[in-house]
Amino acid sequence: MPNTLDRRTLVAMLASAGVIAITGCGQAKQSGNSQSRSESPPKVQAAQMTVYRDPSCGCCEAWAAIARQAGYHVSLVDRPDMPAIKAKLGVPEEVASCHTATVEGFVIEGHVPMEDVARLLKDKSEGIRGIAVPGMPRGSPGMEMPDGSKDDFQVMAFDAAGKLSAFKA
Repeated sequence: MPNTLDRRTLVAMLASAGVIAITGCGQAKQSGNSQSRSESPPKVQAAQMTVYRDPSCGCCEAWAAIARQAGYHVSLVDRPDMPAIKAKLGVPEEVASCHTATVEGFVIEGHVPMEDVARLLKDKSEGIRGIAVPGMPRGSPGMEMPDGSKDDFQVMAFDAAGKLSAFKA
């Protein structure tokens, strides 16, 4: 198993380097549906973040590395029962992605940019249970492509009842 950990660490480091070299730390293409992205994730005050993921997922490691760069204390928890974790945390099926994180009582689903996580924690928007980037869009944090290709994506907010809305900047 040590080879797996070394390989995973290497994948996470390469993905982080790819973020900087290819996409400017998660900077997304502008469109009517995409939110603007800053050059680098904002630094946070050492919040504890737990990231639940399937043990075979590599992009989750890349997203966790980006969260660490932003200043979060990240714990990765391998769980083969991700649908049960998502259900327990109230993640609507429509926005399910590959990993689910918790930080300061909020749920972060999928490849959410760190600036959106930081804004959620700063604003502590009433009624929001969590935020999500549905699916696994190319070019989102942790899903950078070698050719620089990107999909438009929108960060969604969800409440305790599973009602979705755009997470506005």
